[in-house]
Amino acid sequence: MNDISLSILFGILAVLLVISAFFSGSETALMTLNRYRLQHLVKKKHKGAVKTHQLLKRPERLLGLILIGNNFVNILAAALTTVIAIRVGGNQAIPAAMALLTLAILVFSEVTPKTLGTLKPELLAFCSSWVYLPLLKLFYPVVWAINLISNGLLRIFGIKANMMEATAEPLNKDELKSLVSQANHQLPVRYRNMLMSILDLESASVTDIMTHRNDIVGIDLEESIEDIIRQLQDSPHTRLPVYKKNIDRVIGFLHIRTALSRISHSTLDKQSIVNSLAKPFFIPASTSIHKQMQIFKAEKLRIGLVVDEYGDVLGLVTLDDLLQEIVGELVLEEPDIKAQKDGSYLVDAGVTIRELNRVTQWDLPTEGPKTLNGLIIEYMETIPEPGTSIKLDGHVMEIVKRDDNAVKLVKFKPVD
Repeated sequence: MNDISLSILFGILAVLLVISAFFSGSETALMTLNRYRLQHLVKKKHKGAVKTHQLLKRPERLLGLILIGNNFVNILAAALTTVIAIRVGGNQAIPAAMALLTLAILVFSEVTPKTLGTLKPELLAFCSSWVYLPLLKLFYPVVWAINLISNGLLRIFGIKANMMEATAEPLNKDELKSLVSQANHQLPVRYRNMLMSILDLESASVTDIMTHRNDIVGIDLEESIEDIIRQLQDSPHTRLPVYKKNIDRVIGFLHIRTALSRISHSTLDKQSIVNSLAKPFFIPASTSIHKQMQIFKAEKLRIGLVVDEYGDVLGLVTLDDLLQEIVGELVLEEPDIKAQKDGSYLVDAGVTIRELNRVTQWDLPTEGPKTLNGLIIEYMETIPEPGTSIKLDGHVMEIVKRDDNAVKLVKFKPVD
């Protein structure tokens, strides 16, 4: 060692620090690599991804190889630094040399490469896989022996490390929703909202999207035939429920096209309306949106009435309502939630909590009342007067308008 010049020793030390940096950076890159993107690249037969995936099938072996290499290089660097220190300044220079080496390893061989591995995991992981695969074959006996001892220690604590495989763990629904909501640049907003709506289908019931019974437009057979004809001619809907006196006594659904053809031939009367009715379809209030879509498809239906446990009609649901939950508004209408320039929101209190959460990215409770009006009344236990300000689930709002039995318009203050 004394025959080797100091410049060569310093050169060897620099090479050892670079190799240590390679081990540290590649370890971080391989362990933080996005497993879902890796699987996607493997399917596309990306060579670096295929080799990396092969390495990560047995991560304990890969970690064993990296740690063996890194520790060997760092120990060799420490020994070499000691030799250099003795030749430069004698034994008293060793502490200072060790301090400098520690600083160099921390900065150049640990922090910097690991930061790079976190920022550019694919670049380092795919490149390093070409090095690690042959090294793993070359040093397999040593890696196997060390892993055998390590796995034996883990078995004491009930951990079967030899069966460990670094595959992407399945995501639950909430984790998948977080993943979709954070895909700001990869997905357009409209697609992101559609995916979020699909993920919410199982947790939402038909009562979340139904038209409330008070808002159902239907034909009352107790009215005169002239009023019924006028209503049919002015109706924007394709199907209408037909009932006697109130919606709880519905007798069927009428297709407007059928009625209008009879009107044109002057053959429409109440009996012909009854003869043209399709059988009413009733939906239990607890039915999920996803389940109801399957039922509509299987039964080839487009409309149904939501009923409670006593058989009373709560509302009406159409296939368009279900599709709207996924794709958004099918017809452009005046929005119920209007964002203001100051960051506040002017909201129609009849809007559903689900829709409000979807538009604003809030997390107002959806287990109880379905509409904002219902949520406010439940919280206040009264119908608040205009000008009343309340703080609901962390959001400050002001009642702008109300009528005798409901809140109509609310202004949410900007979130600080």
